[in-house]
Amino acid sequence: MNLNRAMIIGNLTRDPESRTTPSGQSVCNFSVATSSQWTDSQGQKQERTEYHPIVAWGKLADICQQYLAKGRKVYVEGRLQTREWEAQDGAKKQRTEIVAENMIILDRAGAGGAPAAGQPPAPSSPSKIDQGVGDQEIRVEDIPF
Repeated sequence: MNLNRAMIIGNLTRDPESRTTPSGQSVCNFSVATSSQWTDSQGQKQERTEYHPIVAWGKLADICQQYLAKGRKVYVEGRLQTREWEAQDGAKKQRTEIVAENMIILDRAGAGGAPAAGQPPAPSSPSKIDQGVGDQEIRVEDIPF
């Protein structure tokens, strides 16, 4: 039995970068930072930050490009994959990244991070739907992600 699963919760370190492959498939790259804290043997608090490169393909890539921005808190689930290539100078390069299969935005646009490009800020008060008015129309602008 084998298992290749990565699950992280962290903040985007930069805005996503998207492109389309020659075959027409969307691909989106971004990086997520996670931090861990501990107390060392001398009683000093220590912190270490890890940076995780993420790649999303297809429809998920389009969603990531549309809704993610630097600073946003996200949950990313996927698998680890290592790519190898030869640089222009002939040196062999290697990179291990998370190939995203699922992504959940954990904050609201404008709260704890920058809003996604072209997205309005999240409403500051609950919508009428949240207050129990059932005949209110749901608009795309009211969706927090």
